[in-house]
Amino acid sequence: MGCTFAFCYCSLYPQSNFYLQSFISITINTNIVSLIKNKKIAIIGGGPGGLTLARILQMNGADVKVYERDLNRNARMQGATLDLHEESGLKALTEAGLIEEFKANYRPGAEKLSIIDKKAKILVDEHTQKKDEIARLEIDRGPLQNILLNSLKQDTVVWDSQLVSISAHNDSWKLEFKNGSSVIADIVIGADGANSKIRPYVTPIKSFYTGVTAIEGIVYNSETKSPNMHALLKGGKIFAMGDERSLILSSKGDGSLVFYPSFKAEENWHKECGINFNDKAEVLAWFKKEYTGWDRVWQELFENADSHFVPRPLYSMPFDQTWEALPNLTIIGDAAHLMSPFAGEGVNMAMLDALELGKNLTVQNFLDIQTAIASYEKQMRERASNAAKDSLDSQTVMHSENAKSFLVEMFGGVHN
Repeated sequence: MGCTFAFCYCSLYPQSNFYLQSFISITINTNIVSLIKNKKIAIIGGGPGGLTLARILQMNGADVKVYERDLNRNARMQGATLDLHEESGLKALTEAGLIEEFKANYRPGAEKLSIIDKKAKILVDEHTQKKDEIARLEIDRGPLQNILLNSLKQDTVVWDSQLVSISAHNDSWKLEFKNGSSVIADIVIGADGANSKIRPYVTPIKSFYTGVTAIEGIVYNSETKSPNMHALLKGGKIFAMGDERSLILSSKGDGSLVFYPSFKAEENWHKECGINFNDKAEVLAWFKKEYTGWDRVWQELFENADSHFVPRPLYSMPFDQTWEALPNLTIIGDAAHLMSPFAGEGVNMAMLDALELGKNLTVQNFLDIQTAIASYEKQMRERASNAAKDSLDSQTVMHSENAKSFLVEMFGGVHN
């Protein structure tokens, strides 16, 4: 989900600073550290974290492949927009030499938020504020993916490679894929998300259910199919609150919008509720019943959405997780620190993971790969724990009786 509570100011980086970053990258490239020399590195998962890591490793001479389960780069619908934070996501793009591409592809105005109550009364409208008062910079997932993919050497990403097993092979790892292929890698990094196949080899610690479930829906060509919602969105975002439930909408650059009703539910509600999530009429009937008292205008989303809805129970890793580092296996992103999406930190933490792990393996001086991994993991767990706590706190408030007043106070507006 692309909902964001964390504020971030992104300067557009003066040219002098950008060239300084470029100079540093060039200097690094001439000094390939022996830790990864002649090592084959496999990254499992081609999301923003995995692709950012591949870019940083390649900049420093690494032999790296990304194994992605999707058939090709266009196989999957990309979700809501992403708010990249200056100290994490944007920092990673800058050090990867891709900040100019970001500037050319981010969506001015996508960050502007309207807070609306269940009766469709507008409480906060950032579209009425001056441009320089809104400093959060957002980009659609698709363009971000393309920036990262286009920065990699040809054939770096091996598509249609769904991992089915991993086993020790001398001092390396043997990876076997659903398509029947297999490879040997000296270093393996799991960037394969919430249901990571790599994580159980690193730690037995499992995520916990946070008590809230969301349902993802999409309306294509929203201006025509959902004109009232399109007009309310104004190319930005909507947070709608009421009755300890939320409904979050986000516009996309391709003319579509994505939306997420979220609510308190039992962990297996989506399996036991009896709803066919590929039947729009059934999902609409559920919404009318569970969101009783909400204005008729919200039903327009469900009436005109694509027929494929996706239920998403929300999980988080424990805040105090720890483990002993392995010699040549580690994890980044959701595989390492899955968290609730209500602070917009997930993708930012994943890209910062990629930056820090990439640096440890290529730039900083460590005695061996295990020590480099251990240093990364220790720092990663600490900052991710703080982000996960903030995310869960925001989720709790978002689904409380005080949600509207909390958001109005945060963003400024009139609350009755």
